[in-house]
Amino acid sequence: MTTLLHRRMRHLRWTSYTLVVLGYMLAYFHRMAPAAIATDLQQSFEASGAALGALAAAYFYTYTVMQIPVGVMADTLGVRKIVALGMALAGFGSLVFGMADTLAVATLGRVMVGMGVSSIFISLMKLNSVWFHDRHYGTVGGMSLMLGNMGSVLAASPLVWAVTQTSWRNVFDIVGIFSLLLAVLVWIFVRSHPGEAGLPTMRELEGKEAHAKHQGHWYGGLRQVMKNGASWPGFWPNLGVGGSLFAFAGLWGVPYLRDVFGMERGIAANHTMLLLFSFAVGALLIGMLSDRLGKRVPVIVGGIAVYVLCWIPIIFAWHLPGSLSYILFALMGLGASGFTLTWASVKEVNSPALSGMATSVVNTGTFLGAAILQPLTGWVMDQGWDGKLQAGARVYSEQNYQLGLGIMFAFAIVGLIGALFIRETNCRYITLDTPK
Repeated sequence: MTTLLHRRMRHLRWTSYTLVVLGYMLAYFHRMAPAAIATDLQQSFEASGAALGALAAAYFYTYTVMQIPVGVMADTLGVRKIVALGMALAGFGSLVFGMADTLAVATLGRVMVGMGVSSIFISLMKLNSVWFHDRHYGTVGGMSLMLGNMGSVLAASPLVWAVTQTSWRNVFDIVGIFSLLLAVLVWIFVRSHPGEAGLPTMRELEGKEAHAKHQGHWYGGLRQVMKNGASWPGFWPNLGVGGSLFAFAGLWGVPYLRDVFGMERGIAANHTMLLLFSFAVGALLIGMLSDRLGKRVPVIVGGIAVYVLCWIPIIFAWHLPGSLSYILFALMGLGASGFTLTWASVKEVNSPALSGMATSVVNTGTFLGAAILQPLTGWVMDQGWDGKLQAGARVYSEQNYQLGLGIMFAFAIVGLIGALFIRETNCRYITLDTPK
């Protein structure tokens, strides 16, 4: 009986995990795709830098607004329902984006996609907290980030190649159809927690008492998380590091390398693909390292410090040899992965029953940061633009990029400062006697 129980547990765990991770890959694909097709979008809609930034950021605005509601729904309605509905909405949004004939319609599509995929990350972290042992949370979270980031890798050089073979519109139509199919599979096969399948919790399998459920209304749980002073320091690394990483890799990285260093779009996309791939691998390694050391804060701070230093050659436009520029982008991605441990940290300073809400509070910072930085960077660069065009797309000077990307650098520093105030949990749930 025990063998059958464990076998069924593993089957449902990995089926649920795999389907939600596929959705997470799509979320990252949509998040980063505008960088690879920035020129195509400018040509299709005759967009300025600010307008292009606003189009890309429409995803992030919506995602930001939805984070806390999604956290509440993950803790109350369950992962299966909100992920299935989210993937369906994202699928329709991708189809709208692909068929858009005006900038307004394309923006509507991005809003629908952002609203749909906003359900994925928090749901995945919630799924991890109930289908895996607590002691493995950092490692599983890192693995989830690594797999999800494969979507951003697909949104770099592979997307550039696909666009040359067909068109950006056809690519997003295909992605939309796949999203709709995934929504159906999630609805049928995903289980929000072991109890939904009549199975014991992970702790009960080890002979331990299950984590207590939240008593009372969800609003009380949200208030509990938000009044907990230890919840908030992790917000700043998400805002500064996550926001600048996604704004740079997701929109301005490829144009920067093209305009300042004269790189072909494919080579520039290879740099951002390496940046995101390194971020993905770093998320896994940094989670494993943290679990092995039994510490969160030193790993977070160390990684973010490396990320901040990597901005210096970018801001000052150092003309590095090809191999060194690739190394720089790889180190930048590895360093940025340090902020991903904030999700484990905030979970561990709050009640286990409120892990979805806790994660959503700090994760809001990432998408708020990107939503601010993508259009703001474009607007700043528009102010000094000299009117130069290439194939209908704006070309910015090195000085334009120094001003625009300098704002991202400042955000990264804010993230590093915030990380210094995160409470060390020693990789376990801790009890806060009084919110601070």
